[in-house]
Amino acid sequence: MTQQHPAIRIAVVGHTNAGKTSLLRTLTRRANFGEVSQRPGTTRHVESVDLDVNGEAAVRFFDTPGLEDAVALREHLSGLDAQATPPERIRLFLQGPEAHGVFEQEAKVLRIMQGIDAAFLVIDVREPVLPKFRDEIELLNSCARPVLPVLNFVRDAASREPDWKELLSAYGLHVQVRFDAAAPFVGAERELYSDLSTLLRDRREQLRAVVDSLAAEAAERRRAACARIAELLVDAAALRRTVPAEEFADTARRKAFVAALRKDVFDKAQRCTDDLLALHGFRQDDAGEAPLPLIEGRWTLDFFSPEAMKDAGLRLGKGAAIGAAVGVVADLAVAGISLGTGAAVGGAIGGAVSQGWGPFGRKLANRLRNMHELTVEDGVLFAVVAWQLKLTRALEQRGHAATGRIAAETSATQDAPTRATAAAVRAVRPARSHPEWESTGVATRSFWRPAPQRDALAADLARTLQSAFES
Repeated sequence: MTQQHPAIRIAVVGHTNAGKTSLLRTLTRRANFGEVSQRPGTTRHVESVDLDVNGEAAVRFFDTPGLEDAVALREHLSGLDAQATPPERIRLFLQGPEAHGVFEQEAKVLRIMQGIDAAFLVIDVREPVLPKFRDEIELLNSCARPVLPVLNFVRDAASREPDWKELLSAYGLHVQVRFDAAAPFVGAERELYSDLSTLLRDRREQLRAVVDSLAAEAAERRRAACARIAELLVDAAALRRTVPAEEFADTARRKAFVAALRKDVFDKAQRCTDDLLALHGFRQDDAGEAPLPLIEGRWTLDFFSPEAMKDAGLRLGKGAAIGAAVGVVADLAVAGISLGTGAAVGGAIGGAVSQGWGPFGRKLANRLRNMHELTVEDGVLFAVVAWQLKLTRALEQRGHAATGRIAAETSATQDAPTRATAAAVRAVRPARSHPEWESTGVATRSFWRPAPQRDALAADLARTLQSAFES
């Protein structure tokens, strides 16, 4: 921040293995910050990390080692100058040899406490309230800095939250925040900074800017996530593979084509999953593979889908050949006659294709050449989109301290947002008539010809998908 509004300096303190680094991972959205382990004393040195707002450091956090022997240190402090105030005794201790010897870890914490604006005291509420924790609170209070207790693991069945609240209140720490670092409550960050502002009244405007910035970032992440899922939906709907009829008739070959189609769809879905994880600041292996139901493949021609007929109707004025093609195909389709080798149809289609009759002409021409077109069923599109939406919701509610993977069946507690998903799958049907809209890889999009129609469809789909989060 500017010199007029320097970054707010927050020390994150507490007993060994209380979840200090885990809290910082979640607050800064950096899954790789520090080391999180069940081993006590994982953090041995003070590390700093910034929370940026508009490109500048708004809050500077200091991750500190765990307090290990507060009881002995309290006894040592009681032997120092009896006339000194508690903060003066802390400074005397830091100047003595013990601060570089037996109490080295505690000294690192207390030294940081001398130059910060406030401290987050992280408490594992699963722990019983023991005398050593009282000594830790007294040590921190002796530094004469505002302390905000952060109650961690409050959802755990072993939580002793009432006991901890009683202890904290006994030491004048009445403002407390419930914050599960692995699975934060909705609005927990906002409450954390709002409660901090009651302790730092002169920094209230800065903290309000932090809260507003976090809300704006969350809204932008959701918008970007829905846009990415919409791109996936268009991409998968446009996917089309042409297969000769004789290969289609061979069971083994047909299965191979379906397997290849399945892999193509899976790869597209997995790239989307990886992008969503990166968007929310998680690692690629933080979620399981994107699930995909069995694909049978759509072997229908979709001659008379609304999109194809609309396209045909718009082009009828180009010549009699096109009109003849539509009429002949319609008559034969109604009669149930194969379109394989009809001479009249062949001539009509030849004229239609020569006049550039787009997707409709391609489908008819492929049929005449005894070719089949393989696409993805709507049910698969629904499953793919539903999973990505559930993953997005799960990532929004996941702390960066979480170490378990998000599995397909546990990606969110809510059911899939079926209404928005179904609406999006219905709305994407025009893409089935545009195989040129399919991307073939991560970096392919930049080489496409401009496709305003495709972009407009993707934008509409993204807005539809966002409605899934509004209920």
